[in-house]
Amino acid sequence: MSTKKIVIALVALSFWGANAQQRIPEVEALLQKMTIEEKIGQLNLLTPGGGVATGEVVSKNVEAKIKAGEVGGLFGVAGPDKVRVAQELAVKESRLGIPLLIGSDVIHGYKTTYPIPLGLSASWDMDLVKQAAQMAAREATADGINWNFSPMVDIARDPRWGRIAETGGEDPYLGSKIAEAMVKGYQGDDLASAHTMLACVKHFALYGAAEAGRDYHSVDMSKIKMFNQYLPPYKAAVDAGAASVMTSFNDVDGVPATGNKWLLTDLLRDRWGFDGFVVSDYTSLNEMIAHGLGDLQAVSALALKAGLDMDMVGEGFLTTLKKSLDEGKVTEEEITNACRRVLEAKYISGLFEDPYRYLDSKRPETDILTAENRALARKLAARSFVLLKNENQLLPLQKNKKIALIGPLADSRNNMLGTWAPTGDVSLAVTIQEGFKNVAPNATIQYAKGANISDDAEFAKKVNVFGPRIEIDKRSPKTLLKEAVDLAKNSEVVVAVVGEATEMSGEAASRTDISIPDSQKKLIKALVETGKPVALVLMSGRPLTIPEEFELPAAILQVWHPGVEAGNAIADVIFGDYNPSGKLTATWPRSVGQIPIYHSVKNTGRPAPENDEFQKFRSNYLDSPNSPLLPFGYGLSYTKFAYSNLKLDKSSIGQGESISATVTVANTGNYDGEEVVQLYLRDVVRSITPPKRELKGFQKVFLKKGEKKEITITLSPDDLKFYNSQLDFVAESGDFEVFVGTNSDAELSKTFTLK
Repeated sequence: MSTKKIVIALVALSFWGANAQQRIPEVEALLQKMTIEEKIGQLNLLTPGGGVATGEVVSKNVEAKIKAGEVGGLFGVAGPDKVRVAQELAVKESRLGIPLLIGSDVIHGYKTTYPIPLGLSASWDMDLVKQAAQMAAREATADGINWNFSPMVDIARDPRWGRIAETGGEDPYLGSKIAEAMVKGYQGDDLASAHTMLACVKHFALYGAAEAGRDYHSVDMSKIKMFNQYLPPYKAAVDAGAASVMTSFNDVDGVPATGNKWLLTDLLRDRWGFDGFVVSDYTSLNEMIAHGLGDLQAVSALALKAGLDMDMVGEGFLTTLKKSLDEGKVTEEEITNACRRVLEAKYISGLFEDPYRYLDSKRPETDILTAENRALARKLAARSFVLLKNENQLLPLQKNKKIALIGPLADSRNNMLGTWAPTGDVSLAVTIQEGFKNVAPNATIQYAKGANISDDAEFAKKVNVFGPRIEIDKRSPKTLLKEAVDLAKNSEVVVAVVGEATEMSGEAASRTDISIPDSQKKLIKALVETGKPVALVLMSGRPLTIPEEFELPAAILQVWHPGVEAGNAIADVIFGDYNPSGKLTATWPRSVGQIPIYHSVKNTGRPAPENDEFQKFRSNYLDSPNSPLLPFGYGLSYTKFAYSNLKLDKSSIGQGESISATVTVANTGNYDGEEVVQLYLRDVVRSITPPKRELKGFQKVFLKKGEKKEITITLSPDDLKFYNSQLDFVAESGDFEVFVGTNSDAELSKTFTLK
């Protein structure tokens, strides 16, 4: 590494790691040379199209605007040759030669796609999460991309919301660990390296709490709920050194996030010390007009003064800020500050030293879709799967069985990658039928579709905006069903692959009914009625309501949308080459009527009995238990794990002290396997109502059959703290109860006192 590169790396580490308010001399010198129009130009992020647009706007006259110094960054452009053309326009043909940021949505892998984020979170393996982000950065930067619109760290507790697929689930503690791992994976320890990229934490803030589970909808919650339940993952990402933050579409306390000064300045910058740059989401600045906050000039001025630095696609800054400056509605200092932050990001990326550092034409061949990357994607997928049920220990299957592989997703290449995989290539995905043949070549595998994903043509039309995810067979449903049943009767075991098509979840894919579509329900029931052993491989981008399917005599393996190596990874688990270890990171309701449902609920003054027994004048339902179908943290294994001998190293501690819990975990089954040991905490009495229990620690451990280990999880002083009614982060004296076990219903418990 050259001396200059070392200096850039050190500046990047000190600047972003400490969130310092120091300034970069090279940037300050450049600012002195810039006209006000050129400063405003750096605040403009455009797309020439070609990618998956998440709005109606595609930028016009992009080339001319770059030459005029009116563009700070692009997205939707990839490949060293294409990016070089754009970068040369900026560097060689604009007055000051300022290079462009090149952004992209690399949500769960670039070309080598791995499981959707909700699936990846189910691995509970932060080392693997970090490796996944590193691989994505390596591939994306090989294609000229230096800025990633990820990680998405929104807490989501409503599975009707399609974008729960892009989140780490419902829990702020686990979500914070994932956010930290993703940021460090993307950015590494040297942002000037050609293999790392700027992370962009999104969507700030509260987007996952959209009312009614409807995308882009309003959000309304107390500050206490924000600080204790929804904000921690964003702060964890900022503390990890995230270079940028993206605003959300929703309002926060009645003000859209993109123009919310309390959110972007008072909280993000002043309280948390963030000194990176803030970008809007796709036209979210312009959309403040529809929110009712004024015309384009008014909302653009509002956003700049609130702390927004870059305007994605809408060009409100480009077309109105000079007029607002002339009219005294914004100041030159505000424009300069926003421009400075964008330029600083370019500097720490090494773009001023070498605008073409990400444009090595040899790298795509050596760094993208390599055998090593595909092997990691296969490993990540297998470790994301959650065994929900294993009737009569049906799984794993022997590799010499006569298998009826049935279902609309069993041979559907188009539905393996999952939502928000615009850089992936569905033609490269391994289908489940192919995976079975690869992993179990001695098995007899016969395939039948059995049913359409949905028989509703209008529904299919809505889902198929980005491709044929739901293909309605020309044969009648009766014909499809009969073919599948006949095949099942002539087999030893049935594996039915059912669930959601890729775009049945994700952005703008909210559903009021999150059950398996009726066409597939009929198929599942008919297959079970054959009397043959049935294993359901369930594919979805969200928790589903499956009470009927769960009661059937069948095994159920939840596989999310696993990515490019889907078929191979599913076969690895079905045939026992890997023992599933995934755990749910979002609670599965019995019905949509229970939503929102999550593990860290509070008690009411009239709590229902813990055993779900109905009592009048208690907080319960007439027609359903309070408990979910499957709790947070739930997941089975092919083996069995037994917990015993929970101990705390102290019975009381003082303020600022740590405490450790130790438990013995034994593998009492017949397979080697991994278990996620989970620790939950209950603050028994405090000044604001406490949750019944909160996740405060976990550890993934491998145990050979017959082996047992003592596992220790330490609670730090911060783990005992919460935000009180004054929004102070405090730990209050009193009793705490510790629960340790295999999911959020953990039964082993001990109590300690904080003095």
